[in-house]
Amino acid sequence: MPELPEVETVCQGLRPHMEGNVIASVQLNRPNLRFSFPNNFASILSGTRVESITRRAKYILMHLDNDHTLLSHLGMSGRMLIDPEETNKHDHVVFHLENGRVVYRDPRRFGFMDLVPTPNLDSNRFLRSLGVEPLSQELDGTYLSAAFNKKHGPIKSLLLNQSIIAGLGNIYVCEALFETGIHPETPGYALNEMDIETLCVMIKEVLKRAILAGGSSLRDHRQVDGNLGYFQHQFKVYGRERKSCIQCKSPIERLVQSGRSTFFCPSCQKTSKS
Repeated sequence: MPELPEVETVCQGLRPHMEGNVIASVQLNRPNLRFSFPNNFASILSGTRVESITRRAKYILMHLDNDHTLLSHLGMSGRMLIDPEETNKHDHVVFHLENGRVVYRDPRRFGFMDLVPTPNLDSNRFLRSLGVEPLSQELDGTYLSAAFNKKHGPIKSLLLNQSIIAGLGNIYVCEALFETGIHPETPGYALNEMDIETLCVMIKEVLKRAILAGGSSLRDHRQVDGNLGYFQHQFKVYGRERKSCIQCKSPIERLVQSGRSTFFCPSCQKTSKS
């Protein structure tokens, strides 16, 4: 599933093509994705100008000049493609613009789209319970200290809790914990002030590096021009089970937490459990 850097990369790729452009018409090639399209979806979008494109957590938000926002989630395999040369049976939504077109392609159909009155975005069912943005100034030591206070759950699970930090996913939590030297099973309350301050910094640094690399292409992610992301070539622990740690040469290990694989170096990440 695309994580925050992949979604941010898509937003960056869409902006030059869609911001200020008019959606002349919308072609729906099926009645639903993960969920059914909202009533009058195509007609509400047709003729509107895209004023801006932003991201909230892993959601793409296209703000329109008719006081609506198109909310889109890419799911497991969704892609937004600019003027693809070939058509595909998985091209489920086509945005015909005054200049060009954007195609939503999704083989697994776990993605979805919703139309939200822009003034109601904060109360939308998908957005209302989200925590702070990890790249914002709101994510700092004071905030995380309060969020982790008396929390006995492992730090890996706490960081994946979208009501605490919005948009962090498995890949980048593994990488940030390695960069910080924190063992993924460490209880939240056991982190000291320096751990938390360093963790905030490294979360931001890892995400920024991933965005610059175009995200990580493991299975389905591609940028809007069809090119792959390249951050997977910079992974230090994720997906590297039994390979040598780049710092100490110990074998990278894997454990399963809440049904997800966690990769870590047992020598470099020594923050102990309490």
